[in-house]
This record gives sequence, structure tokens and C-alpha cells, in this order.
Amino acid sequence: MKTIMNGSVSRRTLLASGIAAAGMLSMPAVLRAQDRSLKVGVYGGYFKDSFDKNIFPEFTKATGIAVESVAEPTGEAWLVQLEQAAKAGQAPADLSMMSQTSTLKGQATELWTPLDPARVKNFDGLLPQFVNRYPDGRVAGIGAVAWYITLVTNTNVYKEAPTSWAALWDPANKDRLGLLALVSNSFLLEVTAKTFMGGTNALDTEEGILKAFEKLAEVKPNVRLWYRDEAQFEQALKSGEIPMGQYYHDVTGLAAADGHPVRSTFPKEGGILDSGNWVLSRASSKVEEAHVFIDFMSQPSIQGLMSRKVGTAPTLKRELLDLTPEEFAAVSSDIDPIIPRYDLYTTKSDWLNQKWTELIVG
Repeated sequence: MKTIMNGSVSRRTLLASGIAAAGMLSMPAVLRAQDRSLKVGVYGGYFKDSFDKNIFPEFTKATGIAVESVAEPTGEAWLVQLEQAAKAGQAPADLSMMSQTSTLKGQATELWTPLDPARVKNFDGLLPQFVNRYPDGRVAGIGAVAWYITLVTNTNVYKEAPTSWAALWDPANKDRLGLLALVSNSFLLEVTAKTFMGGTNALDTEEGILKAFEKLAEVKPNVRLWYRDEAQFEQALKSGEIPMGQYYHDVTGLAAADGHPVRSTFPKEGGILDSGNWVLSRASSKVEEAHVFIDFMSQPSIQGLMSRKVGTAPTLKRELLDLTPEEFAAVSSDIDPIIPRYDLYTTKSDWLNQKWTELIVG
């Protein structure tokens, strides 16, 4: 899950400040719609504020279905809560934004009511990475939000942008990098495999994963900071203290627009495209309303609205969108992305964490 935004909320909230009035105008519609409603769990903080102001009122206006938004806790705590509640026949939320890894884990207990592609008009327009399926092909989740992690640099220190993730390994960058601190949120094994091993299929075997670890370990002399606190790295990037690393494309773009000497680059190997799904709790009776919601959220116009107002990458194919080239570039890229190997974080989580500690951050 994207834990962004804690260090950047105040600035990003400025995006939403101009449209608070729209939320107020739509309140009568929300009140009129109480006979049909939907509880929707969303990542707390910036995401929830943005959806409450920009997205949910538009949905209620269009459909007459009221939305009660629920702030989800981070990590897998929400998955555990939904699972325990479902056993008791309860749904703390009908629909939830759920990380790809947690979506896969929820499949193991059939926690998600399968979604019907025929009830989502733009289903065929969704990029394939935004359809999460049960092993038998039933649809467990449909892309809710997506974001890129890219190669970022301080423009005072690096006059020209790097073109490849291989820059992280360049000896010239000794003690200059800030990288995410966890195997499961940095996706650096995937970066290593795409850059040096022909693609993420190289991670299909433990032998391949160990080779990736071995190659990734070569980056250690260049790392100044393995960060968990995004605000700490962001400040160090702006000041030039840590002038290169991996960070969120949208946040970096906003910092650049605010006049800070930073840039975000999509390397030739692609940016890292992380995302979360809409999933429907098996304990929810709101199957009809949930499909209406997902259908609405998958419209090109709403995907465009989310890109402009929330800063998320669209889940639909580029040709369906109404985004200008500049608007698209602010949140996404036409370069084939690096898709995280979420399957590994469900099947080999303990082993990967152990090796990460031993070989990379230990």
C-alpha cells in the first residue's frame, strides 16, 4: 500500500483546497440518497480527503447512492479486520481499497465476492495488471488507484537526468542514494531483474532470486539512507544532501512545481507501478451498488478526474483517456512499467525478509 503522503500531505492537500465547495454543494444529494448506500474503505489521510472532496460526491450525484467512507489502517491490519468480521457475517466496509498482496492473501479464504466483468462497461479497457483474478479466473479485484515509484535526482547535483536504473550501481554515486527500506515496498529485486537479468521472470526460482540479491548487494556502498520516513528522504533530496534515489513520481513532480530542484525520471527499464484494488467483502449484501461504483470509477472521465485531483495513474488504456500529454506525464508514462511480483510477497514473505536483512540492509 502506498504510505505516501504523510510527509507531503500539507502540500498535496492544496490540490484539493479549491474544490471543497463542490463537496458542500453535493450534500443534499448525499442526504437524499440515504435509501441506497455503500461503505467504502480507502487509505486514510490524503487519499480519503481527496476522495471525500472530489470523487464520492460525483458518484452520488450520478447514481443516487450515498457513500460512507471508512479510513483503513495501514498494512495488513485491514485485511485481518475484514476477515474476522466476515466470519461473524459483518462488513466494516462493503468495498475496500486493498493492496495487491493483501488481495492475493484474501483469496485464500474466499474473502472477496467475485466481480462480474459484464457489469463494468470499460472492463476491456482496463490494463491487464489492474485485474486481479482467483486461480480459476474469477475476478477478485479491479484496479482502484495506481502510482509510480521512479528514479529521482536533485537537479543542482545532477545537471542531466539519468536514463537507467543502472545509475544506482554507478560507483560515481557512492554514499548518495536514498532507497526504500523494505523488500516488499522498494521492489528493488524487480528493478535488479529488469535492469540486469532480462526481466522479472528471472525471479521465478529461488536461484534467480538469490542472483538478484547478489547483484542488488553491489548497490550498498552507494546507499546513504534506507528510508521508512518518506518526509526525511524528501527533505534530503530537496537540499541535495541525498541527491539520488527512488521516490514517488507524483510527489516529486509537485515538489518540482513548487520550485524545488528535483526531478522524476522514468528510466528506460520503466518506473515501478504499484497499485491497489477495489475488493468486495463476502459479508456485504451491497453487490449491486458495488458494481455500480466500480463501473463508475472505471469510466475514462473519472479516471481523468482522479489523475488531475488525486494524482493517481490511470487504470485504463491511454487511448481511452481525456488527459492531455502534460496531464498524463504528471502521473504516468508510456514506457512499459516494472510490475511488482506480488506473488512472491505472499508465498515467500518470511524467506525474502530474512534474505533482505542478511544481504541488503543488515
